Amino acid sequence: MNTESAALSRKLEISAGRIEAVISMLDEGATVPFISRYRKERTGGLDEVAVRDIQLELEKFRTLEKRKAAIIESIENSGLMTAELMKKIESCNESTALEDLYAPFKPKRRTRATIAREKGLEGLARIIMSGRTEPRKAAVRFAATSCGGDVEDALAGASDIIAEWASESIRLRNALRRTFRREASLKASVAKGKENDERLATYRNYLEFDRPLRSVISHQYLALRRAEEEGLLRLRYTLADEKNTAGAIAAMFVPEQACDEAAEVIRAAATDAFSRLLKPSIENEIAAAMKEQADTDAIALFSSNLRQLLMAPPLRGKAVLAIDPGFRTGCKVVCLDSNGRLLDDTVIYPTPPRSDIAGAACTLRRLISIHGIEAIALGNGTASRETGEFLRNEGIMPREAVNIVNENGASIYSASDIAREEFPDKDVTVRGAVSIGRRLIDPLAELVKIDPKSIGVGQYQHDVDHTRLKDALDYTVMSCVNAVGVDLNTASPRLLSYISGIGPHLASNIVAYRDANGPFRRRSALMKVPRLGAKAFEQAAGFLRINDGDNPLDSTGIHPETYAAVENFARSRKKDIASLIADKEFLKTLSADEISECTGVGHETASDIIAELIKPGRDPRTEAAEAAAFSSDIKNFEDLHEGMHVDGVVNNITAFGAFVNIGIKENALIHISQLADRHVAAVNDVLSIGQKISARIIEIDFERRRIGLSMKNMPRK
Repeated sequence: MNTESAALSRKLEISAGRIEAVISMLDEGATVPFISRYRKERTGGLDEVAVRDIQLELEKFRTLEKRKAAIIESIENSGLMTAELMKKIESCNESTALEDLYAPFKPKRRTRATIAREKGLEGLARIIMSGRTEPRKAAVRFAATSCGGDVEDALAGASDIIAEWASESIRLRNALRRTFRREASLKASVAKGKENDERLATYRNYLEFDRPLRSVISHQYLALRRAEEEGLLRLRYTLADEKNTAGAIAAMFVPEQACDEAAEVIRAAATDAFSRLLKPSIENEIAAAMKEQADTDAIALFSSNLRQLLMAPPLRGKAVLAIDPGFRTGCKVVCLDSNGRLLDDTVIYPTPPRSDIAGAACTLRRLISIHGIEAIALGNGTASRETGEFLRNEGIMPREAVNIVNENGASIYSASDIAREEFPDKDVTVRGAVSIGRRLIDPLAELVKIDPKSIGVGQYQHDVDHTRLKDALDYTVMSCVNAVGVDLNTASPRLLSYISGIGPHLASNIVAYRDANGPFRRRSALMKVPRLGAKAFEQAAGFLRINDGDNPLDSTGIHPETYAAVENFARSRKKDIASLIADKEFLKTLSADEISECTGVGHETASDIIAELIKPGRDPRTEAAEAAAFSSDIKNFEDLHEGMHVDGVVNNITAFGAFVNIGIKENALIHISQLADRHVAAVNDVLSIGQKISARIIEIDFERRRIGLSMKNMPRK
C-alpha cells in the first residue's frame, strides 16, 4: 500500500486497494467516465461519483506533497532543519498546519522584528523569554552596543521580536482560530462616501449585516465580498469580547517561571502581536477558508443545475419549428428536421407594432405542411407570451405541441465561431432560432456549444474561482456526454470533444475524416483517423455509437474489447449478434453469472453487456415532459397581484431559492423557506430545473420588479 492510497483511503473510507487501482488508471491517462463504466472489476464497482472523489482528493494530496517538498527544501537551505521538524512536516496532512510549521522559517519582508534583529537584539528577546532576568537590567548591555545606550529602544526592539514569535506560535494561532470559529461575527457597513450610491439598492439586505461566522451562508458571503470589492460595503470580523480574548491569548505565551517584570513585557508583546499580527492573519485565513467553502458550494450547485439542464429529455424523431420571438424586428422562424438540420427560415410579424396575425398564421401553416412539423419550440425571451397567445388563438398546433424553451446563451452561440462555421451564410438571428429549436430536439448536443457560464443556471459564477469553476463545469459536461453517448456520424466537433479520450483536436480530425471518407461503418475505423492512437480509441470507443453500421454491437455501449466474448457467447447459443439482440425474451432470461462463466468477463461487465443487448445504446434521459402552460390571465408585470395563483417552470436553482418563469419577462423567486410546509435543507431536494410548479404570489416589489412566490399549501406538479 502506498502513501497516497493509504491517505485517501482514510479520508474517503474506501479500501486502499480500490483507490490504488483508480490512481493507477488515472496516471495512465484514463478518464473518470471510462474507469467507472469499463473498469468495474478493477475498482470493485466504484461508481462515477466515487471515482471523481478519488481524482479530486488525489489532486489535493499531490498539491500538498509538492508544498511539503518546497518547504523542506527552503528550511534545509537555511540550515535550520531538524529531525523532529522533518517528521512533523512529513506527517502533516492539512495545509493550515503545514504553513504554521513553516511560519518561523519563512523568508520575511523587512518588519519591525527584522530591524530589531539587525540591531542584534534577538539575544535580549531570548533572555526576556527565559523569564529569569529582569528585562530592563538585561537591556542595558544590549543598548550600549546596539541602540546608542537607549534602553527603551532596546526593550522595544526585543518586544517586536517577541511579538513576532507570538504571532508564529502554533499554540496561540490554534487558540485564536477556535475562538474565531466559536465567537466571531461578520459585520457589514456602508463604506464611507457611498451612502448615496445607487448600487447599494442591489445589496439592500446586507446594509446592516451582522451574523456569527458559523451562521453565514455561502451565497451571503459571496454577495458581501462582491459588495466589498465594488467599494460599497466594509466588512469586519469582530469578537464579542476582544479585549479579554487578547488578554487570554497573551497570558498563554508567558512562561510559568517568568518574573513579574519579564511577564509584563512578554504579555505586552503578545498583546501587540494579537492586534497587529495574529488577529489580521487569522482573519485573512478565515476569510480565505470561507471564500473557498462558498466557492465549493456555488460550484456544486452550478454543476448540479447544469447536469439537470444537459440531461433534459430530448424530443426524439420529430421535425421542429423554432421561433425566436420579438416585437419590432419580428419573430425569427426556422424549420429543422428530427436531427436538427436547417430546412427553412423566415420572419413573421404577429406581434405589435405590425400585428400581421393573418399573414403570420398563413406562413406557419404552410411551413408546417411542407416540412411535416410535429412540434414548436418557442423561446422564452421578449414577446414570448404574446407569440404564445398568437399560436394558441390561431390554433397553429395543439397546445401540447408548443414547448417553451429557455433561450439563455442562444445569442452567445449565434455570434460564436461554431455558429459561423455551421451557418456561414445565415445571420445571427437565424442561428439563434436554430439554437432554440435544437435545444428542444437534443438539449445536450446543443448546449455543449455554449460556455456553461452563459447558460444562466448558477449563482455568483463571476465571483468564484474561475479555474475551479471551469474544471467542474467541463467535467460535468464530459460526464453527461459520456453517460448518454454520441452518434459518431452526426455529432458536432464540439460534442465529440467531450467524449472520453478525444478532446478538441481529435474531434476535428474525426469530423474531417468523416467528411472526406463518408460515414463510419465500424468503430474500428476510428484507428484510421490521424493522431488517434490505441489509448484514445480505448477511452472513447464505448461512448461512440454507429447506427446501421456493419456490426450491431457498434450501436451499443459494449466496449470493443469485449466484442469477442459476446460473439463467442452468441455462437455458443447458435446465434449471430443480430439475432441475439433481437431475441429480447431470451436475453431477459440470462444471468450475469451465465455470461461470465461462458466468456470469462467479470460479473459487473457481464451485467452491463446484458443490459446493453436488451436495450442497445440506452439513453439515461427520460422521456420529454408535457409542455408547460402559463396562467392565461397574466400578460405583463402589472397584471400581478398578491394572492394570485400562477403556473410556471423552474429555470434556475440557487442556494436560497428557485427562479421561476411564469410567462412574463421577469422571473419570480420562491425562497427556500417558501418551498414546502416542512423544513427544506436544500432547494434541490424539492425542485429541479425544468419542473412545472404551481405557486401563490406573496410579494410584489414594483420598484425593483421582483416577485416572491410560495408553494406552501399548494398542490405539486
